[in-house]
Amino acid sequence: PSQIRGTSRFGTNLGQPSGLMFRDGKKRIDYILVYKKSSPLVEKRVTFKRNLRAEGLMLEKVPSLTNTDIMFVKIHAPWDTLCKYAEQMNIRMPFRKKMYFTDWKSKVMGRQIKSWLPRNPMKLDKEALPDLEETDCYTAPFSRARMHHFTINNKQTFFSNSTRSRIVHHVLQRTKYEDGKSKMGINRLLGNGTYEAAFPPHEGGYRSRHPIETHGAQNHRHLLYERWARWGMWYKYQPLDLIRRYFGEKIGLYFAWLGWYTGMLIPAALVGLFVFLYGLLTMDTSQVSKEICEANTTIMCPMCEQNCKPWKLSDSCVYAKVTHLFDNGGTVFFAIFMAIWATVFLEFWKRRRAELTYDWDLIDWEEEEENLRPQFEAKYSRVERVNHISGKPEPFQPFTDKLSRLMVSVSGIFFMISLVLTAVFAVVVFRLIAMEKFASIDWEFVKKNWQFATSGTGVCINFMIIMSLNVVYEKVAYLLTNLEHPRTESEWENSFALKMFLFQFVNLNSSTFYIAFFLGRFAGRPGKYNKLFNRWRLEECHPSGCLIDLCLQMGVIMVLKQIWNNFMELGYPLLQNWWSRRKMRTESKERTGGGQNVENKVQLPQWDKDWNLQPMNAHGLVDEYLEMVLQFGFITIFVAAFPLAPLLALLNNIIEIRLDAYKFVTQWRRPMPARATDIGIWHGILEGIGVLAVITNAFVIAITSDYIPRFVYAFRYGPCVDKGYRQDECLRGYMNSSLSVFDMGERWNVSEEQSRYCRYRDYRASPWSSVPYDFTLQFWHVLAARLAFIIVFEHLVFGIKSFIAYLIPDMPKSLCDRMRREKYLMQEMMYEAELEHLQKERKNGRRYDYEWP
Repeated sequence: PSQIRGTSRFGTNLGQPSGLMFRDGKKRIDYILVYKKSSPLVEKRVTFKRNLRAEGLMLEKVPSLTNTDIMFVKIHAPWDTLCKYAEQMNIRMPFRKKMYFTDWKSKVMGRQIKSWLPRNPMKLDKEALPDLEETDCYTAPFSRARMHHFTINNKQTFFSNSTRSRIVHHVLQRTKYEDGKSKMGINRLLGNGTYEAAFPPHEGGYRSRHPIETHGAQNHRHLLYERWARWGMWYKYQPLDLIRRYFGEKIGLYFAWLGWYTGMLIPAALVGLFVFLYGLLTMDTSQVSKEICEANTTIMCPMCEQNCKPWKLSDSCVYAKVTHLFDNGGTVFFAIFMAIWATVFLEFWKRRRAELTYDWDLIDWEEEEENLRPQFEAKYSRVERVNHISGKPEPFQPFTDKLSRLMVSVSGIFFMISLVLTAVFAVVVFRLIAMEKFASIDWEFVKKNWQFATSGTGVCINFMIIMSLNVVYEKVAYLLTNLEHPRTESEWENSFALKMFLFQFVNLNSSTFYIAFFLGRFAGRPGKYNKLFNRWRLEECHPSGCLIDLCLQMGVIMVLKQIWNNFMELGYPLLQNWWSRRKMRTESKERTGGGQNVENKVQLPQWDKDWNLQPMNAHGLVDEYLEMVLQFGFITIFVAAFPLAPLLALLNNIIEIRLDAYKFVTQWRRPMPARATDIGIWHGILEGIGVLAVITNAFVIAITSDYIPRFVYAFRYGPCVDKGYRQDECLRGYMNSSLSVFDMGERWNVSEEQSRYCRYRDYRASPWSSVPYDFTLQFWHVLAARLAFIIVFEHLVFGIKSFIAYLIPDMPKSLCDRMRREKYLMQEMMYEAELEHLQKERKNGRRYDYEWP
C-alpha cells in the first residue's frame, strides 16, 4: 500500500490498503521471507522466527498458490518496534512544514519570468504526481522522548514503506538463528539454503484496467509505471522524489546521476554533430581529398608481398573523403571542448548531488558502522580484536593473511589483463592474414576496398571476443573479490566494481589503443618491411591516414555493444519471467488434473507474483554504473576520432533510462531500499577517465590524425608560406609531399613498359639521393611538432580544467544560505515546540523539577 496521505487529483486514495495485509486486514506486510518445506534446516528457521518475535516483529505463514513446496513468511513491524529501531538507526523524520523566505522583489520577478516563459514539455504535470509531504518538511533524528515534536497525523502512514522495510531488514540482519557471536543475519540463512529469498513486497500491480487519468493511480508502483517507466514518457523529467521514496536513496541517486549525465550529453552531442556536418560540407572541397581523387597518374606500391600489384592513388578517393569527415579542422576544437565538458559535467554533478542530499535529508547523514559480511565472520571468527568505534570485540583479518590474499588477487588481475592482450594480438594476426587475402582477391570491389574489409571483419571478430571474455571476467572478478574476504558489503562492492571496471575497460579499449597508437607505426618501408614471425607483413595506414580505422573501430563496437546491452537488460529478464510464468502454469495444471490453472481460478497475492519475478542482481548497481562509465570513456577518451560518439550515447541513454525504469518497476522484485550520499567509487573512476581522456586525445590528434603533418606543411613547406593565403590553398601539393618514392626494380622484376617507381606514405629520401630512404628534414619537423603539440595541448587543457573546477563550488551559495537559515529556524521551532509541550503538561497538572528560563 502507498504511504501518501490524502487523495490524488484522480480521486483514488493512495493511502488505502491494496491487499498486502495479514489475514486480519489491519497489519501491513513489511517484508517477505521464502523457504521450501522440503528444506532440512528446520531448526534454524524455528530459532530465527522465535528471535524475530522476541525483537517485536509479527510473523504470519502462508503457502504458495503456485508451488506446494514454497512457503511465505509475512513480517509486520508494529508501531512500538518501528519507533524503537528508528531511534537506534537515527532515521530522520518530518516535524514541521518548511517555510521559505524570499524578498518581494524576487517573488515579483520570479512570477513575471514564469509568466513569460513557455511551458516546458519535459516537465511532469504537478497534478500527475502526488504531493510528497516529507520532502517539504524539516526533519530531525527520531526520538521517542521527543515524539511530540514530530508531525504524526497517522501512525499507519508516518513511516513510509521504504523506511519500514529498511527497519525490518535492519532487524533481520542482527537476529540470531543459533547461539554464537557470528550465528546471525538473514544473509547467512540465504547463503546456507535455510531461506530461498527475502525481499520487501511491491505495493501492488503496475497495470490497471482503467486509465490513470480518470480513475487515478492504484499505488506508487502503478504511478511510477505510468509516469516514468512507460515509453511514452521518454522525453519527460524523472520523478526523482517518488523514485527515492519507493526504491530508496541509493537507487534514486543512480537515476538522478543517469538523468544528469544524459542531459549534459545534449550540448556535447550538438557540438559533435556540428563538427561532423562541417566535415560533410567540406568533404568535396578539401584540398587533400581533391588531390587524392585527381591523382590518376600516381602509382602506389603493392600492399602485399604476393598477388598484389601497384595501384593508383585515385582508387582511394571515397576512403579519403570519408576520412575527412572525422579528421578536419574541427577535431582539435572538439577534443578541447570534450575535455572541458567532462570537467563541467563532474563539477556540476557535485552541485546537483548537494541539492539532492539536502532535499533528501542526507546532508548530516553518516553511514552507520556496517555489519561484517557473514563470510568474513565465518572465516575469522577465531581471531578477534576490539573495534575502536563500537568498543566491542569482532573478527579480525591478520595483516599477513590480508596481504597474501591481496597479492593473489592482483596476480589474477594481471593474468586476466594479459589474456586480453593475447586476444588483441590474435586479432592483429587475423588482420594481417586478412589483409593479404583481401588484397589478392580477384573481385574488383573487394580489391579496391580491402582495407575497409580488413578493418570491418577485424572489428566484428574483436567484438565477439569482447562479449565472450566479459562473461569470464565477471566470474573471475567475483571469485577474486571473495578470495580477498572484504570486511563489509561496501568494501566488497567497491572491490568488485574496481575489478570489473579494470577488466572490461582493458577488454573494450585495448584493440582501440592498438589502432590509435601502433597501427602503421612499425610497418617499415617497401623493400624493407617489418614482418611478424618473418611471415606476415605489418599493417600500414591508408595514404589518407589511420584515423578512419579508429573511427570504424569505435563506431562498430559502440553501436553493437549498446544494442547488446539493451537486449540483455530487457530481453533477458522478460524471457526469464515468461519462463517462470509458463512453468507456474504447467505445475498448477498438473496439480488440478490438467484443468484450469490456479492463476485463472483466483487472483494471485502480491507475494506470489513477486516470488516469480527476477531478483535484483547480486552485484547491486555495479552493472548499471559500469555500462554508463564505460560509455563515458568511449565518448571522452577517443572522441577526437569519432565526434558522433556523444550523439550515439545520448540516443542510447534516452532508451536506457526507460529500460532501467521498466526493469525496476515491472521485471524485478522490489530491491531493498538503501541510503547513500553519492555514487561511490564511480566518481573517482570518472575523474580518472577525464584525466586519461586529455592525454589520449592529445596523442590521437598528434600521432593518429594528419592534423600536425598538414599544419607543418602549410606553415613551413606549402606554396603560401608568409603569403597569407587561405589554408586550403596552403595545402596544395600536400599529398605529393607526404609520399616518398621507391624503386620497384630493387625488389620486384619490373619490365621496361611498366613504371619503375611507386609511391608510399612516409617522409624518406628518394632512391637516387646520397642517402637513399633515410628520413628527411620534414620528418623531424613533423615529429618535433607532434611532441610540442602534445605538451602544449595537455598543459592548456589541464590548466583550463583546473581553473573551471576552482571556479565552480561544490555547493551552490543559495543552498548554503538555505541550510544556515533552516538550521536557525529548526532550533527556534524545536525550542518553541518543547515550550508549548511543557505548557500543555502544566495545564494538565503535572509538575517538573526544573523551569525553563
